[in-house]
Amino acid sequence: MVKIRLQRTGAKNNPHYRVVAADARSPRDGKFIDILGHYHPAEVKSQTVLDKDKILGWLSKGAQPTGTVLNLIKHEGIWAEYKQSLKK
Repeated sequence: MVKIRLQRTGAKNNPHYRVVAADARSPRDGKFIDILGHYHPAEVKSQTVLDKDKILGWLSKGAQPTGTVLNLIKHEGIWAEYKQSLKK
C-alpha cells in the first residue's frame, strides 16, 4: 500500500518535512516514490507548498494520507476537490 506521509529533513530542533508518496513498509526517512511538496512548521507562518496535481493523482490511485498529511491537504483545499471529483 502506498502512503502519503511526511519525511523529516532539516537540522536538530529545526524540522523541515517533505510530503512524499512511499510504500507503507519503508522507514520514515527511507526510500520514497515521489516528492509531492514540503512543509516547514518552524517558520513564523507555517509554510506549506503542495503539488495539487500530483497529490490528486496519487489519491485517485488509492494512496492513503496519514493523519498529519490529511490535515495539511484539507487546509490547502485539495481534499475537498478530491471528494468532489469522486461524486462525479
